[in-house]
Amino acid sequence: MTQSAPSKSATPSVILVGVDFGLPHFDSELEELGLLAQTAGYSVAGRVACKRRAPDPALFVGSGKADEIRMLAESTGATEVLFDQALSPAQQRNLERHLGLAVNDRTLLILEIFAQRARSHEGKLQVELARLQYLQTRLVRRWSHLERQSGGIGMRGGPGETQIELDRRMIGDAIKRTRDRLDKVKRQRATQRRQRERRDAFNISLVGYTNAGKSSLFNALVKARAYAADQLFATLDTTTRQLYLGEAGRSVSLSDTVGFIRDLPHGLVNAFAATLQEAADADLLLHVVDASNPGHPEQIASVQEVLREIGAGEIPQVLVFNKLDAVEPDRQPLVLSDCVELGGQQVPRIFLSARTGVGLDELRALLAERALASAQDKSPVSGGHQGDGEDGCP
Repeated sequence: MTQSAPSKSATPSVILVGVDFGLPHFDSELEELGLLAQTAGYSVAGRVACKRRAPDPALFVGSGKADEIRMLAESTGATEVLFDQALSPAQQRNLERHLGLAVNDRTLLILEIFAQRARSHEGKLQVELARLQYLQTRLVRRWSHLERQSGGIGMRGGPGETQIELDRRMIGDAIKRTRDRLDKVKRQRATQRRQRERRDAFNISLVGYTNAGKSSLFNALVKARAYAADQLFATLDTTTRQLYLGEAGRSVSLSDTVGFIRDLPHGLVNAFAATLQEAADADLLLHVVDASNPGHPEQIASVQEVLREIGAGEIPQVLVFNKLDAVEPDRQPLVLSDCVELGGQQVPRIFLSARTGVGLDELRALLAERALASAQDKSPVSGGHQGDGEDGCP
């Protein structure tokens, strides 16, 4: 399938490429990749989707499809090609030679977005580490920043063996320095967590697929002004505020975390361990879901996979189906709260709209129940609490 839509803007234009290998959740329209590209500042000049049994070892898509991509790029004036799947260094190099254009993949695209959005010292360090680890496999020469060079996201390689060896040593040294600085940040976070534990705080973390509305819900609950926008990865740095629950007569700690995404690069999962630790150490996870997105079951599965990777898979969850105001009338739920199966357990599900406020009272009441139960137990909420009937689930 090939679609073309020449860009009329002066922003860099790209061709999006996706290959269907018969795996579930293939995005034939490349909608999410297109949103990622736009978030990074690109315009989409065309889309190419094809089916293969397995990746071509040299060109990933095969020479015939590569020729088709090259002709589409020539006709639309595209300056770069973005693949929805991860490319090996050899495939990337071969494609660039064949197409005569910069070629990059989903992994580096996400890295660029993170580099643009990181604001805190910790966030910038995390992005830097993930970027260096990615570039280390490419042995590139201009690795000191993520600015586009020669019209592409990535950097071009050095001319000879001496330069490659220099790259390897310099990147290796930079990785070590960045890890050391991140370790210091982790120790500081650990100290902050111990202080919260001594205060017997009940810790809640918002998690969910990117653009599910976590920051909007965070703002609605704590009356904060965390950055919220209808775009991917609007939030990269964890924000924590106190949420007073009058029904429980106490305050709880509420944290807004970075959004997850399908096929999140493992380097980012590892590099963002300090930020994601807020989720791993929570007493309760509010798993925010975009109720208006027809692909939300796959998004829930992606979030669950990342939670398992960071050691947060066993933490009690509440499914919060947000953006109720954007759901079609014939798909509106009959009740705002019920229970569903998640990971083999029955968990509470609440439908709400952070924008209009519908359902927020039901959520606050549930959070108050959990906070009271935690205070009575004098210990973090355990997985067994979800099934004891106190939260309305059998």
